[in-house]
Amino acid sequence: MKEVHILGAGMVGISTAIWLQRAGFRVTIIDQVGPAGGASYGNAGVLAAGSIIPITTPALPKNAFGMLMDKASPLFVRWPYLPKMIPFLASYLKHCTTQHVEYYARSMIPLLRDTVAQHQALAEGTGAESFVSEHPYGFGYHRRDAYENDQKWWDLRAQLGIQFDVITGSDYGAIDPLFANQFHTVVLCHQHGRISDPGKYIRTLAQDFVEQGGRLRIGQITDLVHTTDGLGYRVDDQIISPEHLVLSTGAWSRDLVKTVGLTIPFETERGYHIELVHPSQEPVNSMMIASGKFVITPLTDRIRAAGIVEFGGLELGENPEPIELLKTQVKALLPEVTFERIDSWLGHRPAPADSLPLIGQIPTIKNCWLGFGHQHVGLTGGAKTGRILSELIQGRTVDIDMAPFNPARFTKQ
Repeated sequence: MKEVHILGAGMVGISTAIWLQRAGFRVTIIDQVGPAGGASYGNAGVLAAGSIIPITTPALPKNAFGMLMDKASPLFVRWPYLPKMIPFLASYLKHCTTQHVEYYARSMIPLLRDTVAQHQALAEGTGAESFVSEHPYGFGYHRRDAYENDQKWWDLRAQLGIQFDVITGSDYGAIDPLFANQFHTVVLCHQHGRISDPGKYIRTLAQDFVEQGGRLRIGQITDLVHTTDGLGYRVDDQIISPEHLVLSTGAWSRDLVKTVGLTIPFETERGYHIELVHPSQEPVNSMMIASGKFVITPLTDRIRAAGIVEFGGLELGENPEPIELLKTQVKALLPEVTFERIDSWLGHRPAPADSLPLIGQIPTIKNCWLGFGHQHVGLTGGAKTGRILSELIQGRTVDIDMAPFNPARFTKQ
């Protein structure tokens, strides 16, 4: 029986493990805290099939400085960290072109468009089926001009097969009274979905993986190690060299792959959420608040508001300013909602400079596979990414163009 070790127990790692296990592999997962300990827990819970427009649009460079100076902006930087990320920013901002937005969208649509079906297939028979459901996903614009500024990106989505309706805010208020009189325009996307509790969903998948004979180990992975059999890893001062190794450690991946000579322009996007626990009312659908770049979504027994982009590395603690901004914005949007308490969370999204995930084999190391860098769509694309990695490890051909996700693409520049 072939053996695979997977570093990371988030959405990609768990999905890869389950698909390989179903294919007859002996699989071990190693994680520093356990399943859904990072961004896979704290996301908005949306299966966002149409989230194919990156942050790096042409408008970003001209707006970024003003956003950083604006306390009500969804973009934050921890200033002491800024000098460390200048090389990344230089590469990141180079991708703020219409050409790259179109390339990103066309690359990502095959990975994201069938996300609901992919999660349903992954969850089948595991006990996690009830967490997955199909729901529309709204984008709410407070002003007409804000929608018009984004219209070219909606036209691109339509060209690539994303189905949506553009309706007035008052018409949407009839669908979801909680948002009555809030928006000028709402774009309501169809064939999207929701995970009702992302953390419990991934932990339930992991529990089934273990019950089916998989092994889950909690340990501190310190580096990757070249061995006579290929690439191994060091965990708790022990070197392990499996037949196949999958690296899906999210925002912690950059420093690990550096140890084997793979340099990636890569940063952590620090993301925040707040939760209104036991709310008196809940929205009907998840809603992206376009002006604040955050999502309000109903989860089990709570409303989660998730979003914000902060650059500040992996080590600094929680910044109270994004939390307070989310509280202020949610109060303005949902003034009638009462709740038991507000919980907050900080996590780390893995962000390559070109916004595209790294999926596939390291060309120079035949037993090592990468699956990380999904930025804002790790939950949406994670189920299919795991399935793709399983197929590749089995030597099968996959049905999408993998060139945009080539782990070695940065070494060619």
